Amino acid sequence: MTDFAARRTMMVDTQIRPADVTKFPIIEAMLTVPRENFVPSARREAAYVGENIDLGDNRVILDPRTLAKMLDALNVQPDELVLDVGCAHGYSAAILARLAEAVVAVEEDDALVAEAIANLSQQNADNVAVVEGALVGGAPQHGPYDVIIVQGGVHEVPDALLDQLNIGGRIACLFMDGALGVARVGYRYDTGLNWRDAFNASAPVLPGFRRQPAFVF
Repeated sequence: MTDFAARRTMMVDTQIRPADVTKFPIIEAMLTVPRENFVPSARREAAYVGENIDLGDNRVILDPRTLAKMLDALNVQPDELVLDVGCAHGYSAAILARLAEAVVAVEEDDALVAEAIANLSQQNADNVAVVEGALVGGAPQHGPYDVIIVQGGVHEVPDALLDQLNIGGRIACLFMDGALGVARVGYRYDTGLNWRDAFNASAPVLPGFRRQPAFVF
């Protein structure tokens, strides 16, 4: 029988801590949430490998290092409301549930919505609401949010999503340029949004987040 608990500890010791993620709530969440229960059943043996888990259609479950470093940069507080865009099977939402007061997780695939709800219920993540809808649309009916995190690559982020961020809030996205990408955190001020580079990573660009082709006469 596979010892997933040992693999979870090894993931934290070899992928998370060496990536300069030191915030205890993140470490504790990643040591506690059983990642193997939030991946496709055929990929359970690969749950703790340090790479994105491919779900098809340009969707992935972000590798543990990338997710942990995004969360570290966002510095989620226990009294904050978080929007998790593209929660897939629910792993990122389960981690966030242990960091934030409440999480709204958006997923546009109805099969993934059902899967995420079942997985999160099994983990007693009662402070997560899974919402079905277009990823680019977010969930304005439940906002505004203190933190927004996008679980995949982007070329650009639509204003409709940025408008759901509170003044003083933060958003983390992985901006892709070809095969290379950089995770950036955007800080919302009265005067607008200020993006700062955080670290390098890569992931497929999510549906709806591709750069729109320029109009040519």
